[in-house]
Amino acid sequence: DLVRSRGLGDVYKRQAMQKKQPVNLLKDPVANTLKRMTIPMIYGMVLLMTFNLIDTFFVSLLGTQPLAAISFTFPVTFSVISLMIGLGIGTSAVIARFLGRDDQESAKNSATAAFYLAGMIVILLSFLGFLFTDELFTLLGAQASLLPLIHEYMDIWYVGSVCLIGPMIGNAILRASGDTKTPSMIMGGAGLINAVLDPIFIFGFGPVPAMGIQGAAIATFISWLFGLAFALFVLTKQKNLIHTHLLNAKEFISSCRTILKIGLPAAGANMLTPIAAAIMTAIAATYGESVVAGFGVGSRIESIACLLVLALSMTLPPFISQNFGAGHMHRVRDAYKASIKFVLLWQILIYVLLIISAPWVASAFAKEEKVAEIIVLFIWILPLGYGFQGVIILTNSSFNALHKPMVALMLSFIRLFICYVPLASLGSYLYGLNGFFVGALLGNLVMAAISYRLFSQQFTKDEFLVEQKVQEESS
Repeated sequence: DLVRSRGLGDVYKRQAMQKKQPVNLLKDPVANTLKRMTIPMIYGMVLLMTFNLIDTFFVSLLGTQPLAAISFTFPVTFSVISLMIGLGIGTSAVIARFLGRDDQESAKNSATAAFYLAGMIVILLSFLGFLFTDELFTLLGAQASLLPLIHEYMDIWYVGSVCLIGPMIGNAILRASGDTKTPSMIMGGAGLINAVLDPIFIFGFGPVPAMGIQGAAIATFISWLFGLAFALFVLTKQKNLIHTHLLNAKEFISSCRTILKIGLPAAGANMLTPIAAAIMTAIAATYGESVVAGFGVGSRIESIACLLVLALSMTLPPFISQNFGAGHMHRVRDAYKASIKFVLLWQILIYVLLIISAPWVASAFAKEEKVAEIIVLFIWILPLGYGFQGVIILTNSSFNALHKPMVALMLSFIRLFICYVPLASLGSYLYGLNGFFVGALLGNLVMAAISYRLFSQQFTKDEFLVEQKVQEESS
């Protein structure tokens, strides 16, 4: 018994030491590596998404009009966020591949250039959005009565959007190096700050006056500022992953070209999502403000329900890129297939949980009975396809990681504008609101089958080419 207990003690010690050691994306077991990378991301994203849902909850207490106004802002804010995510994808893929080749200096140059580039782009986009707020939201279907509320939120949001480069680009750099714990802390910390400040600024507390929907934007701004400061501190002082001096023009342009080669198509693919969301919101607006409000709550529930998919879409690409750079294609294949199988099974469980909790969720986020009915209808239909949506997202992420961003862009376009939106529009035309939701579900099902088949075909070709290249180099 004594020998056995000592043996078990040694096993536990080895396991504890393994957890403390940095993840080796090129050598550690595939499934265990993905688990160690993804779990910290889930913790951070759970906090972030939960606090964002709390944000929506506090705004819903102001009434249906403020909730509808927030719902209208989603496609616009998500457009800027999607662009940053796209640049983050390009940044992560490039840096991870350099690290897989053990080229530290090129990785550091690319990381620094990514910060400069992202800052310039988001400032330009936010300035244009600020100038054309009325025209933009009118085009989305917002009534004139909602425009003042939209201004209260968006005018602050545009000012703070430059801070997005911290949570988006900074976290992408850290993930490329195999560190997912720090990005989790950044996301969770920013979400916690937002959740604490939301009720204070929205409803007022002590010397702080009640600012309504504008208060929600200020809370978001402060949380992003924290994320930017935290990310810069870690990247410069602790990890030494970016330069503290300015890059010269030649290094900046060279690094930007490499990042944009993947980042622009990836950003374009991400930008298609809010465009599709805008069209879907415009269709929902034809049914009235209550449907827009319910659809907006459903969209935020979707972000929670697809949490694991989103976490995997952030941790799978660095793994694939590093192993692609090192020529370990068998590890790439194993990681992709394992992720797809797990996501399909996981989302079935999530669907069951959502069905059970649908009445409670609806009553929590809706003051009006009609809005609650829309939320329940949304939950009964659309989450059934979240597993298929996961297949699409992970396939696109894998193509970007393999430095095939144009294939990912093509798949995104087909999914949104040949499958998802057209089938939802057709369903709405033929069967009303029920058909609108069912059509969107069928769009995800069809596209998942197309995505998986295309990846299998493309990967077989890439694997053959890489193996051939390795044989030529060895000979």
